[in-house]
Amino acid sequence: MEERKKQQESIKKNLSQIKQVIVILSGKGGVGKSTVSTNLALTLAQQGHFVGLLDSDMHGPTIPTMLGLENTRIMQSADGLKPVQATENLKVLSMGFLIKNQDEAIIWRGPMKMGAIRQLIGDFNWGPLDYLIIDLPPGTGDEPLSIAQIIPKITGAIIVTTPQDVALVSVRKSITFVNKLKIPVVGIIENMSGFTCPHCGKKVDIFKTGGGKKAAEDLNLPFLGDIPLDPTIVETGDSGTTTMIKDSTLSTSFEKIAENVKKSIKDQEEK
Repeated sequence: MEERKKQQESIKKNLSQIKQVIVILSGKGGVGKSTVSTNLALTLAQQGHFVGLLDSDMHGPTIPTMLGLENTRIMQSADGLKPVQATENLKVLSMGFLIKNQDEAIIWRGPMKMGAIRQLIGDFNWGPLDYLIIDLPPGTGDEPLSIAQIIPKITGAIIVTTPQDVALVSVRKSITFVNKLKIPVVGIIENMSGFTCPHCGKKVDIFKTGGGKKAAEDLNLPFLGDIPLDPTIVETGDSGTTTMIKDSTLSTSFEKIAENVKKSIKDQEEK
């Protein structure tokens, strides 16, 4: 009990210089939550903000791969343990940095996993940040619940969905989840929203479109924007070269989302 209290104090201290803490969640897996988290963090960093990105998914820590950092290991400095400096303005921390064999499955029971997460968050000093983006594990079960309860003073939650009706059911579950934890909702992002053919320019709604916006309207929540299906996001993620290509459809989408995130947070602060 005493050790847990010390860990919680350490977490509070290490996060004390962070202005905004945003958790990103989805009611189910497979909606591109980690991809959205990574690209939103990159966009905010490229806009001149100091950003941290925490990959808290122990079973599928994909963010190091997307950023080309899968072979990176944590280094000890005179000031203690620090997250990996991915770009000039972006720091990253992931369980993937602590696993020697990336093919090895983590088969731990709940208390052991939560102890590892507490240690992961509590032992690392982020320093001053404008934003800390936390990519939560998918779903609304024990792991995202425990992580959300560990982090003090969460600014708000962003919910990622795809346009299909079955995915939108999970949005409502995610809303219930954050409401019970008294975490404000920053807004909803619709991922995989249509595909524009690179050859003829025709837009095809492979997974429908507009479902995320409709859910936001029905629930009276901010709609932060939609992200089209784009082969670039897959190619760069797989090759570890995830970056925002200026003036591309993808960068335009994330720049709008980043601005809407900042506006939503400001509106909440003014209430």
